[in-house]
Amino acid sequence: MADLLRVAAVGDVHCTKTSDGTLQALFTQMAESADVIALAGDLVDYGLPEEAQVLARELSVVTKSQVPVVAVLGNHDFEGGQAEAVRQVLCDAGITILDGDAVEIKGVGFAGTKGFCGGFGRHSLEPWGEPAIKSFVREALDEALKLESALARLRTSNRIALLHYSPIVQTVEGEPLEIYPFLGSSRLEEPINRYPVDAVLHGHAHHGSPEGRTSAQVPVYNVSMPLLKRTFPDRPAFRVLEVERDEVPSTNGHVPRGEAITDRFGAAAST
Repeated sequence: MADLLRVAAVGDVHCTKTSDGTLQALFTQMAESADVIALAGDLVDYGLPEEAQVLARELSVVTKSQVPVVAVLGNHDFEGGQAEAVRQVLCDAGITILDGDAVEIKGVGFAGTKGFCGGFGRHSLEPWGEPAIKSFVREALDEALKLESALARLRTSNRIALLHYSPIVQTVEGEPLEIYPFLGSSRLEEPINRYPVDAVLHGHAHHGSPEGRTSAQVPVYNVSMPLLKRTFPDRPAFRVLEVERDEVPSTNGHVPRGEAITDRFGAAAST
C-alpha cells in the first residue's frame, strides 16, 4: 500500500520589509495542508537581509509546527548583492536552502538549485562569440551541473526537483515571446530526464502556464504565486502534490515518472 507525502509549493512570494503579517495566513494554510513546504525562489523582493528577517518571522508559524521547509533562491534574492546573507538568515530560521544540494525529507528526496536562463530547444543561446555571451551560457551550464550532482546524490526511490527558472518552454507560455529566453533553460531539463524524477517545481514565470512535461514525460509545475492566484482564483495560492512512497519499488527501483503524483484534489496531472 502506498504511503503519501504531501508537498505544498509556492514561488515568488517577494517578501518586502513591509510584509509583516501578510504571509502568515498563507503559510499556516500550507502547513495545515502538507507534510513539507517547498518555496521556489524569489523569497524576498530586493535581496536584502532585512526582508529575509521579515520572511523568517512570517514562516515562524510553520517552523513552530515542525513542518519542514525547503527552498531555493531566485533572481530577486540576488538583487541586493547580499544573497549569502539572505540565505544565512533563512537557514538560521530553520529553512533548508538548496543550491546544488540534496536532502531527504520523510522518505522523499529533494534536489534543488536556482537554475538560470538561456532559452529553450533550438532557440537556446550557444557559447559563441564575445566572452560575455560565453560567461552567460556557462552560468546556465553550471546550474544544470549543480542540479545533476544533487540528483545523483539522492538514494530515495522518489525525487522532486526544485528550481526557480523553468526547464521547459510549456510552463512559460503566456509570457511575451521576447522574454522566453530569460525565463529558463532547456539545459536544466537534461538532468531531470536522465535521473528518475517524479515532479519538478519552479516559479519565476508570473504569467506562464501552470503545468507541462519534459520530453521524458516528467511533470513540471509552475507554482509562481501570481500565476496561481490568477489561474485558480477560488483556491489558496499554493499547490499541493501528493507523492507516493511505495513500500515495494518497481522493477527499476522507481515508480514510473509522473505516476506517483496527484494534485491537491486527487486528480491526475493533466499535462
